[in-house]
Amino acid sequence: MNLGYARISKADGSQALDLQIDALAAANVAPDHIYKDKASGKREDRSGLEACLKALRKGDTLYIWKLDRLGRDLKHLVTTVRNLSERGVGL
Repeated sequence: MNLGYARISKADGSQALDLQIDALAAANVAPDHIYKDKASGKREDRSGLEACLKALRKGDTLYIWKLDRLGRDLKHLVTTVRNLSERGVGL
């Protein structure tokens, strides 16, 4: 199954998820399989990301617009990618 994750840093209306959602749709991610957050990447409590990572199963593929949408910092990104790989999830 294809799942997608999209995040914007500001919820004040100055940013929109549209470009990311369009890119995920072009990658054949169904709208109901796109998880979203409107929160800074530095925040640890990103409920959309947590739900997305929990929903992923072996053989699934996670689509993101850019790597910086996924990780809080380089260490978090590497850890997350390693965890996905160990679980048999594509990125």
